[in-house]
Amino acid sequence: MAKAVVEDRDPFCCSVCLDPLRDPVTIPCGHSYCMNCISGCWDQEGQKSEYSCPQCRETFSPRPVLKKSTVLAELVDKMKNSGFQTASPPLAPYAEPGDVECDFCSERKLKAVKSCLVCLVSLCQTHIEPHYNIPAMKKHKLVQVSTHLQQRICSQHDKLMEVFCRTDQKCICMLCIMDKHKGHDIVSAAAERKEREKELGKTKTEFLKRIKKREKELQELREAVASYQRSAQEAEEQSEKIFTELLETIEKRRSEVKELIRAQQKAAVRDAEHVLEKLEQEFTELRRGDAELEKLLLEEDHVHFLQRFQTLQSSVSKTSPSISVRPHMSFENLSESLSALKSEVEELCKQDMMKIYREGKCCAEEILTVASFVFLQFNTPVHLFISLVTSVGIDLPQEPKTREEFLKYSCKLTLDPNTAHRLISLSEGNRRATCGKELPYPYHPDRFISYSQVLGFCRRVYWEAELDRKNDSAVEIAIAYKSITSGDDSAECDFRDDKSWCLECKIGECIFWHEMKKTEISIIPTSRIGVYVDHRAGTLSFYNISDTMTLLHNVNTTFTEPIYPGFYVGPAASVKLCFEE
Repeated sequence: MAKAVVEDRDPFCCSVCLDPLRDPVTIPCGHSYCMNCISGCWDQEGQKSEYSCPQCRETFSPRPVLKKSTVLAELVDKMKNSGFQTASPPLAPYAEPGDVECDFCSERKLKAVKSCLVCLVSLCQTHIEPHYNIPAMKKHKLVQVSTHLQQRICSQHDKLMEVFCRTDQKCICMLCIMDKHKGHDIVSAAAERKEREKELGKTKTEFLKRIKKREKELQELREAVASYQRSAQEAEEQSEKIFTELLETIEKRRSEVKELIRAQQKAAVRDAEHVLEKLEQEFTELRRGDAELEKLLLEEDHVHFLQRFQTLQSSVSKTSPSISVRPHMSFENLSESLSALKSEVEELCKQDMMKIYREGKCCAEEILTVASFVFLQFNTPVHLFISLVTSVGIDLPQEPKTREEFLKYSCKLTLDPNTAHRLISLSEGNRRATCGKELPYPYHPDRFISYSQVLGFCRRVYWEAELDRKNDSAVEIAIAYKSITSGDDSAECDFRDDKSWCLECKIGECIFWHEMKKTEISIIPTSRIGVYVDHRAGTLSFYNISDTMTLLHNVNTTFTEPIYPGFYVGPAASVKLCFEE
């Protein structure tokens, strides 16, 4: 596009390219254009039966044959030769990727600044000028640049959609009123928008209330977590101080016992050395007396023998004090006392640690309960929830191991009558479900239609169910999302799809189902089945309950929705929910 442009009133300027006319042609309405410009505009209109003037929008049919206007061409050439210069327009930005392009630019596209809802085109700053200066175009509706202009065209009549059919809830054109939408409740698009804006205002108000409520809950959760962290830090510092004092006390007692042992050792060794010295002295004297006796036996002088005998006899007859010797002196009693003390301390620590754990666990469970509620309301994936609670130093509770531990999570589960199939009768306070004759239950959107199934009301719980199977009838125990109750007469409601995890129990046979895939279980199911589910941890376990507790099947997954217990009851069979403290 040339950079020189003349004012719109200049008759020698093309209103399409805004350059001096090149190979000028005049169309039937009297307006003149460059031959390439008007040909390009009409080529863009495709194979339509009518062609229009870009300025006055007068239509022609068939397409006019264009011939060069020699007189007008000579006048333009004379103006150029006379040195006539046109004013330089302001530089307009070219369209970048993602921008809406001008529909009239024939060469490099400029960025559109407005869209015309009558012409259904987007125009740059240069090509928008006729809409401001030509009287017929001043009435056109100009809006901010839009990429959805073609969506305003009726696909059937190729006309602008201007009205709204409330009967069919869709935008239509004026011709549609006389066709498929004849006799319908029709209003203008503007009138319908006003009504929808009222509804939107109510919805926005509701959203603001929910946002405010959630902000409050999130703030409470943050404060609870912060308080828990502060309390944990204080408890850690206090415990560190107490254990340090305990260690210092134990170290002091250890030193005292060590000194006591050493003192007793020194005293015992000192006494033993004193006795040993006396024994060695007496031993020497006895050896000397024995030698003298031996010498006396060899004496030949009888008188001298008798005299020495009396002297030696008196010395031998002297009695020595008795000495008691303990061959195996030890500190075994002390070691036994210390071992007993160690056992008592360990038992005391164990009891106190269990008490500390229970108190700390209660606090953590309260935090987890609040957090899980908020995250469940926002449908937050479980792995994100686990990441949060572990990041703030809260340990998720461990899965129980024994039946006694499982029963701590036992709850009085009941069945939801609004989900019960018409062949399912509920009794015993909605705790027993039996498959029998069809019942006149009222309509409810959550009611099972295709299968004799029912849902219960669940979190981290454990329950047991007593199964009464007749002949080959099956009883299925499941965990399912509420969305499984679609109400359609199809297999989507079955407890074997991707919205549920199901254990099918027959006499002598046990099968686990999920995503229409079955897993055969070699263990024969008993008449009582235990079910443990932890929504937060994503665990689900089925157990045989008899004299012992035997695992039938275990699932580790991520629950993306609230979960509910579900039951399928075969013909003449029944299932009863059990509760034990």
